[in-house]
Amino acid sequence: MAMRPRANPSIKEQLEAVQSKLQNHHIKQNIIKGKVVIQNHGQSGPGKSASVQIYSSTRVDPSTGKGKLSAKAYLKHGKSKEHEGTKTRIYKIKLHVEPDFGIPGAFLMKNQHKHKFFLESVTLEILDNQIIYFDCRSWVYPFQKTKSERLFFSNNSYLPSHTPNGLVELRKLELASLRGDGKQERREWDRIYDYDYYNDLCNPDEGQEHIRPVLGGSELHPYPRRVRTGHPPSNTEPSTKSRTETINLDIYVPPDERFSPRKLSEFISNSIQATVHFTITEAKSLFKQDSSSIESFDEIHEMFSSKRSKAVEGKAKDKLKGKVKEKLKKLVPDVLFKEITYAGKEDFVKFPLPQIITENELAWRNDEEFGRQMLAGTNPARIQTLEVFPPDGRNGESTIQASHIEHSLDGLTLLQAMNEWRILILDHHDYLMPYLSKINTNGICAYASRTLFFLRNDATLKPLAIELSLPGSSEDTGSSEDTEVSRVFLPANQGTEAALWQLAKAHVAANDSAYHQLVSHWLHTHAVVEPFIIATRRQLSVMHPINWLLRPHFKDTMHINALARSILINSRGILEKTLFSGEISMELSSELYKEWRFDEQALPADLVKRRLALEDPDNPNNPTGVQLLFDDYPYGADGLDIWHAIKTWVTDFCSLSYKDDSSVNSDVEIQAWWSEIQNVGHGDKRNETWWYKMTTLSDLTEALTTLIWITSGLHASVNFGQYAYSGCPLNRPMLCRKFIPEEGTEQFAEFLRDPDKYYLNMLPGRFEMSLGIALTEVLSKHTSDEVYLGQRPLLECSDNRVQQKFKKFNEHLQEIEKKIIQRNKDPKFKNRSGPAKIPYELLYPDTSNVGSKLGITGKGIPNSISI
Repeated sequence: MAMRPRANPSIKEQLEAVQSKLQNHHIKQNIIKGKVVIQNHGQSGPGKSASVQIYSSTRVDPSTGKGKLSAKAYLKHGKSKEHEGTKTRIYKIKLHVEPDFGIPGAFLMKNQHKHKFFLESVTLEILDNQIIYFDCRSWVYPFQKTKSERLFFSNNSYLPSHTPNGLVELRKLELASLRGDGKQERREWDRIYDYDYYNDLCNPDEGQEHIRPVLGGSELHPYPRRVRTGHPPSNTEPSTKSRTETINLDIYVPPDERFSPRKLSEFISNSIQATVHFTITEAKSLFKQDSSSIESFDEIHEMFSSKRSKAVEGKAKDKLKGKVKEKLKKLVPDVLFKEITYAGKEDFVKFPLPQIITENELAWRNDEEFGRQMLAGTNPARIQTLEVFPPDGRNGESTIQASHIEHSLDGLTLLQAMNEWRILILDHHDYLMPYLSKINTNGICAYASRTLFFLRNDATLKPLAIELSLPGSSEDTGSSEDTEVSRVFLPANQGTEAALWQLAKAHVAANDSAYHQLVSHWLHTHAVVEPFIIATRRQLSVMHPINWLLRPHFKDTMHINALARSILINSRGILEKTLFSGEISMELSSELYKEWRFDEQALPADLVKRRLALEDPDNPNNPTGVQLLFDDYPYGADGLDIWHAIKTWVTDFCSLSYKDDSSVNSDVEIQAWWSEIQNVGHGDKRNETWWYKMTTLSDLTEALTTLIWITSGLHASVNFGQYAYSGCPLNRPMLCRKFIPEEGTEQFAEFLRDPDKYYLNMLPGRFEMSLGIALTEVLSKHTSDEVYLGQRPLLECSDNRVQQKFKKFNEHLQEIEKKIIQRNKDPKFKNRSGPAKIPYELLYPDTSNVGSKLGITGKGIPNSISI
């Protein structure tokens, strides 16, 4: 009979084997040795003020119902050590236990020092030099503040029904403490996760013009929930909370969700350096918005020059530095302020030219490049195949006629092109129309747009027509119904028509830029993920295998979201200043949340919905289950490879814990987690029928794959290319200050006199332009502690089977890297570089990068949404 090697034992089997060995051989171990590693952040170590007690996982104290508890061991005689640039202090401990103590599974840390400290890890040595590892990476606050010890569990993972007896009660108590009672105000040291509305975006005390609607909790303004950061709600109705200051960089988030001090100081320094650099020639821009126009195309190139620092000399430059420093000191804690490397200390660095104008400074004018960016730019998931011609919407059919486009279909008839799915549309029409009257005030000039493209034989997109629409009036048509006034613009290569075409493309780019920031980037990644993080912390024990799986994908997201609410998406924040949507920006984001479906954020489902892929479930050579409409869709092709790698890893991982559907259905923590996501975190969509039922293993793997895709691949694709494309406002202006002039008007005469000057005057003013460039520069940077997809410390998991599966995942990603390199070299894939000569690398995993390539690289998929 053939013999097969035995599969690797599970964690529970390993524990039972050790326990059996202890019992059968009557080994009495009265002392357990250990090592405690604490990060040094410039403060003295806790020393004897901190103590450790360990819990048995296998022996229960009948008087408490918890695992047996050891005597205390105090931290003494720590030794300093530096590892990978991090200064640590290492303490060796000896823990006295009863002879039948069993296997350690958790420990209590009590900090009676006056300062908090960052606990990196703890290791315990048991029988036969076996090591039990505790990956802590958490702040431990003084007992006098918290009134309780900190509990940490070992790295072993268990489903709730498999929890060792000594840890069952501890598991329940820890989750209850993280949920809190929903009553007290949050303090720095509170590890409590609860939900709140987006009611902190404005200060109503500053006047009516600064009031913004509360997002979430209403049919009119639905929205995902965020983590609660302040006072508990006084009633069940959402209401706006007063903010004490316009910007608050010291905002509360639970301690384990915060940036490291190094990362926060780096983030603030980068922000200062970019903002000061791009506004320095107009120093007053920091203190007073300067809306004067750019006078020439050369001025835009000069904005990236290292010589800009010489534009403000002597006292003026010192005043600029001092003003920034003075404002910053009011916004951050003293400790953090000391850590920040002030960006203006030395001469300002040279910022690279955005890639869109590096190789070909006129690429932004090129129609092929305009089309390519819809497939490989920063917003590649909005374009779709047109289903009906002419396009229709809430107010009827488009004014684009067959006669506008049928001569541009490379010999096909309109019917043939439609039947072959060769006409694509970028649609920013219906959702914008109701808001334009409110938007088009205070110098903003915005249209709702529809843009049609033709898919050529070489898979490039040829622009066919742009329709720009404005709300009409009953006087225009004699009707009381909602009306529109629309104009259609066609491509042209020279003369007045060509100049008008460039203006029309700029308005489309402004529409697309706002949608990208508010929806593709903020809503579809940052905002929709936060409820998943809160529910994970509240309902899945740190011992739960799915908590372990998701942990790296949630790193720093809550903190960057909290900072965004303070400086980016808030009333008078950066997005209101730079996007054409202005003060209704977040209201617009709420409106588009009404269309959101989690299941359609699965990349294959998204591609099928947008008719850019066909379902192909029975093809054994196509593991993604879909076939792209055309191969030269860089975001789609690379994205499906990444999707498949993630899904394979998730499926392999889940198979180690769940043997069948019933094991998912009976997992009480998973069921509570999913119910809370649907009914609370995304509670405004609780009654929609598309939610996974979470009764099968397939439901679980699909949901987890989608969630990890959003936090990694999707976010990378819409975030890290921003400086390359939007860093040049000629290519992607964020707002326009002029409408396209009508023939016979004074504005048209002005346009005819100097079309280029009219174009420049239409772009954002200097202040908005500078701020917008600075924003894209900061958001496009990778940070020094970036951890990429396929990377995580192996010590995080003591299960060899998981380590083998994860190694397979990493190798899969390395194979994808090779495929992407080959695709970018293949001349038949024209969309992978285009006239701008920007290779598509936004979904290049960069698995070998361990923090050596910082800044703007245009590639690499971080595990989490951390910027």
